[in-house]
Parts: sequence; structure tokens; C-alpha cells
Amino acid sequence: MWTSLLKLDLTSVCLALFLGLIFTLLFEIFRINSCRSRTPPGPRPLPFVGTIPRFKMPFETIKSLCQYGEISAVYFGRKPMIVLNTIQVTKEAFVQEAFSGRPFMPLVDWLSKGLGIIMAPFGHSWRQQRRFALHTLRNFGLGKKSVEDRVLEESRYLIAEMLKAEGKSVDPQHDIQNAVSNIICSIMFGERFDYDNKRFSYLLKILNNHFMLTGSVAGQILNLAPFIRHFPGPHQKIMQNFSKLLGFIRDEIKEHKETLDPDSPRDFIDAYLLEMEKQKSNEDSTFNEENMTMSTLDLFLAGTDTTANTIRWGLIFLIQNPDVQEQCHKEIVRVLGYDRLPSMDDRDKLPYTYATVHEIQRCANIVPLGVTHETTQPVKLRGYDIPKGTMVMTNLAAIFSDKKHWKHPDAFNPGNFLDENGNFCKPESFIAFSLGPRVCLGETLARTELFLYITSLLQRIQFSWPPEPQSIDMDTIMGVFHFPQSFNIVCCSRDTKE
Repeated sequence: MWTSLLKLDLTSVCLALFLGLIFTLLFEIFRINSCRSRTPPGPRPLPFVGTIPRFKMPFETIKSLCQYGEISAVYFGRKPMIVLNTIQVTKEAFVQEAFSGRPFMPLVDWLSKGLGIIMAPFGHSWRQQRRFALHTLRNFGLGKKSVEDRVLEESRYLIAEMLKAEGKSVDPQHDIQNAVSNIICSIMFGERFDYDNKRFSYLLKILNNHFMLTGSVAGQILNLAPFIRHFPGPHQKIMQNFSKLLGFIRDEIKEHKETLDPDSPRDFIDAYLLEMEKQKSNEDSTFNEENMTMSTLDLFLAGTDTTANTIRWGLIFLIQNPDVQEQCHKEIVRVLGYDRLPSMDDRDKLPYTYATVHEIQRCANIVPLGVTHETTQPVKLRGYDIPKGTMVMTNLAAIFSDKKHWKHPDAFNPGNFLDENGNFCKPESFIAFSLGPRVCLGETLARTELFLYITSLLQRIQFSWPPEPQSIDMDTIMGVFHFPQSFNIVCCSRDTKE
């Protein structure tokens, strides 16, 4: 009898679980259909996971969202996310403060706890930190001749370092990343790091691994199911890497505290320490050591990774288009010769080279869906009522290949940035640094580095593929980041007696 009851109970439990799962699934399908009736059109999401799997696919999948119109909707798990597919609707939206928020993402919150600048929520703390960062970066040379001189000096080190392996197959990633990072390091920490500095080389490897993991499947799953952070798994490596990066920043802050001269601030950290002291009596102040650490790390990461990876994509495009590489070199040598390094004042004299730098940015498109925004209040856009707290992204993959705005949308061609007379001309669709209140904080620095580094390299070095075959996946996407795979190149010094 007890055996019969036990079997009956187990059958009842299994049946209840099965019916519960069916009910939950039907309820989720009903909820999705109801939600889709109130949002812009887009691909049908899967229950519970949404359309996340599509973001692991190549550029064509992201670009195809424009088939749904100027505005489309995808689903980050169960939450709808608005995607802006044209330059017109992007400008209309992002110039408004209502679109200037940052969404709560469990992975980001786990790491930064809402502090810093880049992913900080729109509000008082973000305003104070961004305003101070802009003011301080300008004081230490951002947008001035002094930063330009630092980039030119570093370009000499970079050229010499790359030519150490002249004629040999070599991976340029470390040298380029070190050179780019040294500029933001000189502003933030008051020092540069030699290319053979083992501690800094290790830090750059951690940084690379950090970006790869945060954009990986493990990072996306953590955003969907944040409770897994309490369990072992590959996501724990994300926190381990982040802790090491924070440790580097904290070591720098500790050293700055011990050597601070209030009458002669050397860099960003010194200026922040002095601002903390100045704001002690201000109850509204957000200047504290936690925010200093996170803001410093934000600027260090942003000032290193995207620019370095854009230059790496640039080498790929230039090697695959040797005619463009040669035309740039001839223009540079005709204007500068071999001995004078370029300056930002030379941009008008080097229209083809300047156009090539911009074309590299367009085709590299490091963040094809832009950095995620969030609405800070209910807002209406193109007839749609968008609730407060809605995630919003820019479809740069579609905007940068819109046939209405680009002469050669699907090819690497500097002509996209040249007018009929061969002069540089930037189309309105080129918004690599975003726009509005959340426009990239380091835009001026990135523009300076990209032009001066790429021009200096093309002036003195010829780049080519090594003899051994290698396959470059041009559509490599890690999460929402578009980084190139590792690759080797051959560097040959240009004949300065030509």
C-alpha cells in the first residue's frame, strides 16, 4: 500500500512540475507577445534568454536589424532593448539628457559598484567625476601641444621597438598596446613604462583577458543570472583580473600619497588627492578614494584598449590594401620627408592619410552597438512611448555601412572621407565617439593618437604578411566588442634615401 502511495505521490509531483513548466513557458510567451505589441519591431526573442545569441554572430546580423526600420527592439534576457539604426534617429535621441543614463548590469555592478565615470549612473556623482576628469585632463595637456609632443616622443620608441624584429614575423599587439597606454599613463600616473617592463607587460595581458572575458558567454550569463557569482566558474576569473587591475591603481595611489607635493601636482592622481582634501567639508562631494580608484581605472582602460585595437585593425586593413599603404606613404614623405615627424597641424596637408585613419575607424568599428544607454525618464521617440529604465543602443554597424551616406559602404576605401577635389570631408554619419552628454571623454586624445601613430608608422615602416599562411576572421566579435584575433606581421624599414 505504501509503495502504491509513494508511486502515486511521485507521479503527482512529476505531473505538477511538468504542468508548472508548461504554465511558466506559456505565461512567458504571452508576456513576450504583450511586450512586443508596445515596442518597435524586431526579431522574435526566445523565452527567458531573448535575442542574446544573435550578438555572437558576425556584423551582418547586427546590420540586418535596420530591416525593421529606424528603430528596432531586441531582448537582453527578458528585458527589451531599443536599437537606433540610423544617424538621424540617433542624433535626435542622444542629444537629450533623457537618454544619458547607464543601465544596471549585474556584471558591471559587481565590478564597479556604480562608481567611476564610464558606466556610472547618470546623476550627481557622474557629473562631478566627469567634470573634474575633463578639467584635469585638459590641465595636463589634453588637446594641447604637450600631449601631441608625448605621442610623438612615444612614436619614436614604438618605431624603434617594432624594427627590432625587422624582416621577421612578429605579433605587434604588445608594442602597440604599450605605446598607446604610455600616453594615458603619463597623464594619470606621471610616468611611462618601457616595453620590456615585465610588471606592466603582465598588467596589459590581464587587461586583454579582462575585456575578452567580460564580453564572453560567461560574462553575458552572469548578467542574466547574477546569483552564479557566488559559485565557481569561468566568471570568477573576471573578478580576479579586475582585482589585479584595481591593485595596480591602488599601488599607484599609495605611492602618490607618500610623495605628494600640494604646490606641484604631477598628474591626475595628485590632482584628485588635492581635490579630495579641498572637498572635505562639502557634504555633496563624491570625491573619495573609492571613486578615485574607479575613475582612474576607467580612464586607464578606456585610454588603452580601444585605440590600441583600432591601430591593430588598421595594420590588417593596410596590409590587405597595399595600394592604400603606398599612397599614404608617398603623401607623407612628399609633405614631411623622412626626418620630420607629423603634427596635428599637418592634417590638412595629408588629406589621403587623414581619410585613411578615419576609414580604419569606420571599418574597425570597435563597439558595433555602441556603449549602452538608458532612459532616465519616460520619453517619446518617433511615435513610440519609451518607459524610464529602457536600454538603448546605437547600431553603428548599420550606420557605418548605410548606402545613403557612404560612397563605398562595404569596402575599405579612404574615398569615403574625401570630396571630389581630394580634400578631407567627414560625413555626418561618422559618430565613432558617440554624441550628446555621454560623448567619449577621451575623444581628443584618441584622435591625436590615431593620426600621429598611424602616420609615423607609415612614414618609416612598410608592413606585410609573413610567408606562413594565417587566417584573419574579419568578423570576430567578442560579446559587444569587435577586436581582431592575434596575428603576425613583417616590418621593414623604409629606405630613407629614396
